[in-house]
Amino acid sequence: MTQDGALNSAVTTVPASLDEAIAQARGAAQAAIRAGVPRMVVELAYSELKGAPVAQQFYPALQELGLVFKVYFPDAGGAALARRDWGNPDFVVRGIGELHSEMEPGDQAYLFVEPSSIEVNQVEDMCTEAGDKFVIMLNPKLEDVATIGIGYAGRQLRDRFLSTLEPIYYLRPLEGSVLLRCYPHPWQVWQETEAGYNLLAETPQKPSGEEIDRILLGETAADPGTAADGTLKGKRGGFLSELQGFIRALTQ
Repeated sequence: MTQDGALNSAVTTVPASLDEAIAQARGAAQAAIRAGVPRMVVELAYSELKGAPVAQQFYPALQELGLVFKVYFPDAGGAALARRDWGNPDFVVRGIGELHSEMEPGDQAYLFVEPSSIEVNQVEDMCTEAGDKFVIMLNPKLEDVATIGIGYAGRQLRDRFLSTLEPIYYLRPLEGSVLLRCYPHPWQVWQETEAGYNLLAETPQKPSGEEIDRILLGETAADPGTAADGTLKGKRGGFLSELQGFIRALTQ
């Protein structure tokens, strides 16, 4: 069980802006690469965000490590727009499956920007081809039930491929709280208060919505301070502002 002192001394904090969130994500990716994590997911869970501008701020994480890398968009049009907006960079920016998008022996890392469930089979094949080279999925939309299904084929895809992707950065605002994971730290639940954000609990796995609710409510389980899974419980604060305020702050 995580103790109060450990929670309050956590290195991570809830970012106050989109720029700060992307900077956290860059740091998490670099830490994961140094640790040898091969397949990574970076997710800033806001429907308002566009992939290319986020990727433009994110890809320097790979440059700073001196890696040879390629950036892949779901289609050729998105890749062309990114090349234009990024001033025709000296690294490859292509659509998945586009001409001249091939992986090459000298590559060290690949950044996939908003790959969707439509491309999931191509992305899986490319990850297999990449082998032990680093792969980062930025705001992926790979698990669309309408496309991959909920039956045997869908389960196989999740077990075979999607489960191999390590969430190294995840940020989602909830009502009066935030779910955050910033590698190498565990998953964290933060509650909004008048004074800012208070870290309530850390869990080794991504908590479900029900688990987050229990953490926020401070419900008792095995003992007054813990949940059934052993995670620390926090007390609900007296002030919960609306979700929109957090989103506005992140998208300014």
